Amino acid sequence: MAKRNTAPFRADIVGSFLRPAELKRVREAYGRGEIGPEQLKEAEDGAIRALVEQEKKAGLQAVTDGEFRRRYWHLDFLAALKGVNEVKAEHWSVAFKERQPKAATLEIVGKVDFGDHPFVGHFEYLRSVAGGTLCKMTIPSPSMLHLICCVRAENYRPIPEYEDPRKLYRDIAGAYQKAIRAFYDAGCRYLQFDDTSWGEFCDPQKRRAYAERGLNLDEIEKEYVAMINLALEAKPKDMVITMHICRGNFRSTWFSSGGYEAVAEILFGNCHVDGFFLEYDSDRAGGFEPLRHIRNQQVVLGLITSKFPQLEKEEFVRKRIEEAAGYVPLEQLCLSPQCGFSSTEEGNIMTEQQQWDKIRLLQKIAEDVWG
Repeated sequence: MAKRNTAPFRADIVGSFLRPAELKRVREAYGRGEIGPEQLKEAEDGAIRALVEQEKKAGLQAVTDGEFRRRYWHLDFLAALKGVNEVKAEHWSVAFKERQPKAATLEIVGKVDFGDHPFVGHFEYLRSVAGGTLCKMTIPSPSMLHLICCVRAENYRPIPEYEDPRKLYRDIAGAYQKAIRAFYDAGCRYLQFDDTSWGEFCDPQKRRAYAERGLNLDEIEKEYVAMINLALEAKPKDMVITMHICRGNFRSTWFSSGGYEAVAEILFGNCHVDGFFLEYDSDRAGGFEPLRHIRNQQVVLGLITSKFPQLEKEEFVRKRIEEAAGYVPLEQLCLSPQCGFSSTEEGNIMTEQQQWDKIRLLQKIAEDVWG
């Protein structure tokens, strides 16, 4: 079976990479006010150039900027939307095991729109240094804005603009339609929506907690799929858009558990993305049975963990791929780490060498399985 020449690829990546020590040092200096934004950008540019060369040298078919310009995988993008503000928080609305990121959250303060978003420039720089290699852009899913502001927030009160919740869903979708067009016009042909809402909705304890607050997750899930599908109506035919589903990833910790069965029929059976990147590196993700709801999408199996440096046994990973092929044809399957290596600027607990060892391992297994 030949390798895929269209994204997602047999050996693919989620997006983020460990920040180099020098970039961390510069970002800390910027945070203390010791240097200006020009010096920070210069350091980010150099680190991204070096990362792209490493990605190409490693044989990846699509490269990312490692999310090197971000503090968080999601807040930086969402806070730059029109009508959205980032605000300090006493604690995160979700609890990671053992460690916690610097707390922050979002508020909807006006009409949600895409506006003159800085991430378009981030992609343009990535493309300028990629030398013709396909560039993958990662952004939080449309559902993340609603989840953070309206579901996790126990004291959510809609502004007058959004007394009718259907208007908020439409405006978020409209903002993402503009985002898709803007990235496409900048040359992006591979876009990924990162989404922890579905991982959260898989968790039985979290489902019970939301039900006790009077929230009907099945109805919210249907609204999320409809909102994402409305956003995808702007997708040109020669653009691939995938979704990465995660159960939390901060300093090698997590915040959700539970198999995909709770969301599979609504999500896999109805969402129009071109592929799903699915976390499958631990027992917390459950079995492959929910994949029976997959239609014609590619399924990228996250069987290589990005949380810990120990390398997986090749035979075990190949056996897991065979098990998944009992529910989705092998030609629809691919392989990746279950998440990025640095969902926040702090990064997971491993070295850069161990990170690249993981990439080499997944490529070797993909070559053995698919040729």
